[in-house]
Amino acid sequence: MRGWFTAGACHAGDRAGGGYDRPVAALSRADVEHVAFLARLGLTADELDRLEGQLNHILEQYAKLTELDTSAIPPTAQTIELENILRDDVATPSLAPDQVLSNAPQRDGEFIVVPPILGGDGG
Repeated sequence: MRGWFTAGACHAGDRAGGGYDRPVAALSRADVEHVAFLARLGLTADELDRLEGQLNHILEQYAKLTELDTSAIPPTAQTIELENILRDDVATPSLAPDQVLSNAPQRDGEFIVVPPILGGDGG
């Protein structure tokens, strides 16, 4: 038989705790087997048992989080600051075609010859 615990939605102002109460079913072994089947995972009985416990633990932790008062916290789509960690693109001089082609194992004029990857006869 499925266990039940209370989980709330994350809508500020619904109640003092920041969410509303609604019962959420714990996952059964059959639920875990079904999800594993949908994901095409071939899990052993031990793996299914362990995964059932882990997934139910995640749901229990979510239920605990819904007890927090989030009415003063604005909704967000991103939990961490976004920043570009990549360098700016800067145009620099390129290699001359002869330098590039000198490293090619096979060439045809100014083109590098490579084997076909999607079938065909190579021509």
